[in-house]
Amino acid sequence: MLEYERRVRFGVAIPTDRVDAAEEFLAPEGVAEIARAAEAAGFASCYVTDHPFPVQRWLDGGGHHALDPFVTLSFAAAATTTLRLQTHILVLGYRNPFLLAKSILSLDLLSRGRLTVGVGAGYLRGEFDALGATFEGRGALAEETITALKLALSEEDVEFVGSSFHARGNTMRPLPLQRPHPPLWMGGNSRPAIRRAVDSCEGWLPFPNTKAMARFTRTPALETDEDLVEGLEYAQSYARAQGREDPLQIGYSLEGMGGSSRSRNEMLDRSLLLGSLGVDWLAMGFPDQTRAGYIDSIHKFGTEVIDKIEPG
Repeated sequence: MLEYERRVRFGVAIPTDRVDAAEEFLAPEGVAEIARAAEAAGFASCYVTDHPFPVQRWLDGGGHHALDPFVTLSFAAAATTTLRLQTHILVLGYRNPFLLAKSILSLDLLSRGRLTVGVGAGYLRGEFDALGATFEGRGALAEETITALKLALSEEDVEFVGSSFHARGNTMRPLPLQRPHPPLWMGGNSRPAIRRAVDSCEGWLPFPNTKAMARFTRTPALETDEDLVEGLEYAQSYARAQGREDPLQIGYSLEGMGGSSRSRNEMLDRSLLLGSLGVDWLAMGFPDQTRAGYIDSIHKFGTEVIDKIEPG
């Protein structure tokens, strides 16, 4: 379907949402051990989510907590040497773009260039309100923030007037190791999100989303492989229309649509199928209740799935 060569790779969650088992998963040695296990098992990356102050009603309905993504990933970075570190996803409207740029370049520098910044416009109104962030017009704010980020991370004497932030001759140093900036991957299933990915980012992060969930996540449903293919085809056609030549990296969830209940052979087959559709990177976690169990699942997945796709 897509016109360039792809090789599927895997990312595993650092389960900082597991506040019910903080000593197992949120302790510094827990983050470090899980990251080291992922690197040893052949995972290409680890990732964390972003919810600084969610509303209780959302939590009661199945939402989750999270540690600060940059602090958490810095612990994973210090424990590893090749594992990439990904925010999946960082809500752009929650932070001043220039403070965000400083966090990005700091982690990229201290991880020796291993950061991938998955971003999105966000959807949880109560969290926006608590943080003093603008909910209405968050899509336009996301685009403005990306522009400001790129300028801060690559230019000097920056002149940029935004909706609520203004740079008039500011410079940020040091520069990140990845030039001109760490890769940005845009999350969301909507056509505007896809266009933002093509216009401004290096990757796109669609995610499985039922029709029932779509009204809460405020992005279109994505329930079948056909829905995914439709989005990929739109991304490709829009990229051609815009004259984009660089391939857009695609990240997706292996757990979606029954993934967590599949056998390893089924997950291997599913991984190969998604790779053939155009997915580059597959995100996943495990339901284990202990750190030891989670690490054991990581190792088994590496042996039974990753090694069979990328032997040796």
